Amino acid sequence: MSESAMPNHLAREASLYLQQHADNPVDWYPWGEEALTLARRENKPILLSIGYSACHWCHVMAHESFEDEATAALMNEHFINIKVDREERPDLDQIYQTAHYMLTRKDGGWPLTMFVAPDQTPFFGGTYFPPTSRYNLPGFKELIPRVAAFYHERAAELGDQQLALRDAFDSTLPRDATDGDMSGAALTAAREELVLSYDSSWGGFGSAPKFPHPTNLEFCLRRHAANGDATALEMALVSLRKMADGGVYDQIGGGFFRYSVDQHWAIPHFEKMLYDNGPLLALYSDAWVISGEARFKEIVEGAAAWVLREMQSPHGGYYATLDADSEHEEGKFYVWTPDEVKKILGAREYAVLAPHYGLERPANFEGRHWHFTVRESLADVALRLGLSEEEARQALAGAKAKLFAAREQRVRPGRDEKILVSWNALMIKGMARAARVFGRVDWLASAQAALGFVRREMWRNGRLLAVHRDGARLNAYLDDYAFLLDAMLELLQGEFRPEDMEFARQLADVLLDQFEDQVEGGFYFTSHDHEQLIHRPKPGYDSATPSGNGIAAHALQRLGHVTGDMRYLAAAERALRIFYSAVAHQPGGFKSLLAALEEFLVPPSIVVLRGPQPAMAEWAQALSDSYRPHTLVFAIPNGVQGLPGALAKSESESVNAWVCQGVKCLSPIAELPELRKACNGGGLV
Repeated sequence: MSESAMPNHLAREASLYLQQHADNPVDWYPWGEEALTLARRENKPILLSIGYSACHWCHVMAHESFEDEATAALMNEHFINIKVDREERPDLDQIYQTAHYMLTRKDGGWPLTMFVAPDQTPFFGGTYFPPTSRYNLPGFKELIPRVAAFYHERAAELGDQQLALRDAFDSTLPRDATDGDMSGAALTAAREELVLSYDSSWGGFGSAPKFPHPTNLEFCLRRHAANGDATALEMALVSLRKMADGGVYDQIGGGFFRYSVDQHWAIPHFEKMLYDNGPLLALYSDAWVISGEARFKEIVEGAAAWVLREMQSPHGGYYATLDADSEHEEGKFYVWTPDEVKKILGAREYAVLAPHYGLERPANFEGRHWHFTVRESLADVALRLGLSEEEARQALAGAKAKLFAAREQRVRPGRDEKILVSWNALMIKGMARAARVFGRVDWLASAQAALGFVRREMWRNGRLLAVHRDGARLNAYLDDYAFLLDAMLELLQGEFRPEDMEFARQLADVLLDQFEDQVEGGFYFTSHDHEQLIHRPKPGYDSATPSGNGIAAHALQRLGHVTGDMRYLAAAERALRIFYSAVAHQPGGFKSLLAALEEFLVPPSIVVLRGPQPAMAEWAQALSDSYRPHTLVFAIPNGVQGLPGALAKSESESVNAWVCQGVKCLSPIAELPELRKACNGGGLV
């Protein structure tokens, strides 16, 4: 190793992504006061590079530029170079992704490459830059001295731009809370926007690249539940079917990849992210409840098995990501050739699997490999081969088991073993929802184990820490609290534990104390005692994950109805009112806030079961046979005391049920058929 390639300032960082760059010849610093002070003292601009460990193009730019001695020398000469893991510092990522759009009028992504003044104000940026000019992009080595010269020679122009940019940041905050009535018109408008962007041939919304967008699909299912909207249901179910049969789902090992590069869900970007799979677990569980389609159950079982096998740490928490690459090639772990497959399978197994997954068709990945997508239904394959469908199914199951075992011998993609509270919360909710639908105590235990890890390792002095890898650190963000509160309400419906209800209230109290804008309403992304940055976002728009403000409003509203604590209801309403104008103007981007608005207009129903455990559990499972997104069911066994609000119902020798909505409650119900009738619209709803 040359002297210039000795470990830089990232060598002691816990982040896997930062560690991946610790031996670069670039003199990288982590974000922090040391680097920022150095930039101010030397009047050098900052080259800020934001990425994450599973990012394919981050690896490409690293190999092409950051590992190159000549490029590194230029970076070190002209800039203070800072590396950021966007998964650990979503606050910085939000700010500089927004700045990228303001400066370029183009959507950002990763790697994000921003050139920043010492006062943290960006003045130029892009995403991936090639080493030399191509793809209509300037070469990185050519760009570096030009940007540095611009910074030093155009100071006055830069000063004006920086003032304008800070004003633009300020304009992104929602203003002027509505004080009038809020209506459901935005729900209808959002539904119409989805109809216009829906791909009726392949499902999903828009064209390539195609993302799952769980918030859109959940919105469609909720619209169907609310008013019987058949079109909304069709958009959701067709999309879920097409994704299940596509290469965006790992047909051999389970779990979903990040997105499809094509319109047909065939070829994914091969990274697997925890935050996609948690919401998709819940969605496919709900789709099975609605449709009864066996394929949806298969997807849930496959994805849950992948989570338990590969993504849950021995201590309970869920790991963050699996890399797209192995052996420096994207997708190498997942793709096949027909000859490889033939050597592993028996004749009948190959005869079934090959047409089913398209091995008889031309290669679909880089012209020489096959990535499995369902190309011919199992029923059609069975008919052509003269087999019963059950025989074909057994042959396919045997073939997949053999291929899975063979694939396990390959060099695996890297795994980022950091544990993020917000992403864990999304998976806790997904596993808990799937457990409740399918009666799987092992899935519920997995979700509870992850919660146990968070409480044991990442809850300190009444506050959350955001990330755990070699210890917990970093002040938690809005999404950590909001998503975890939302997950707690799902977990409590799977098994009511008084300590979980108490923890939910503690999370809600921190949301109000540390994140709420008590003047304007809504919730900031960072806490009141967070590091001061050039902008403090208050995000309402859904992105790859739901909006923290939307989930906070939705969960606080539900907790308020459950506990009777008006502070939670008032904070949720203030958030809805400050975002109402933006939601009404552009409803398609605010599905999480729309879910909160929907339950502001029509409060959710709360079903409380009391009685002996075995019989009560049977009633609770019986209520899982229909999709009721606007109903919360809490089965509270005899012996639990000190219950708040709507949950404070008396014990019973036989099961009794109470159904409440807002301030209205039905008389206690002692017969399951009568409870079903009440929950299906024969009572309050």
